[in-house]
Amino acid sequence: METVSWGDSETMKATGVLNELQKNPELSVIDSFAPGMSRKQKIYWRRQALLTDLFLTGSNALTQKGQLVNLDMIGNRVGGITFGPKHVVLFIGINKITANLHRVRTIAAPRNAIRHEGFRTPCHKTGVCMDCNSPDRICNVWTITEKSYPAGRIKVILIGEELGL
Repeated sequence: METVSWGDSETMKATGVLNELQKNPELSVIDSFAPGMSRKQKIYWRRQALLTDLFLTGSNALTQKGQLVNLDMIGNRVGGITFGPKHVVLFIGINKITANLHRVRTIAAPRNAIRHEGFRTPCHKTGVCMDCNSPDRICNVWTITEKSYPAGRIKVILIGEELGL
């Protein structure tokens, strides 16, 4: 493994694995979230992250049927999950296990909007999804992943505690 990057995930960050990988001098780390980058630079590096050997992130929900459900503002995180990186590791706290898709819109979306300062969405103010048309809307791209292709490309680490949003 030579290159690694990640999608925005509070669950993954809470594990500490990212800090350990960044210390490894044998890895080329693509940090598309580094402070001080322009929007154009962030987009460039997020596209490069789709070509890595390893992509780390979390998931908004894991249904009891085994579906990985994710939403994204621009698609870089879900793009990394569905196609691109050679290997994907998802970190999922037990609070993400749900019977249906309801959790994503009622819990994950508003909480993720709230944690991003400066987002001007109704849910940022109310904590409740309003199915808005805001330019800062984070619920633009939805994916449901039922199988990994090729087999084994996506690995799930289920964490036996509540982590992330």
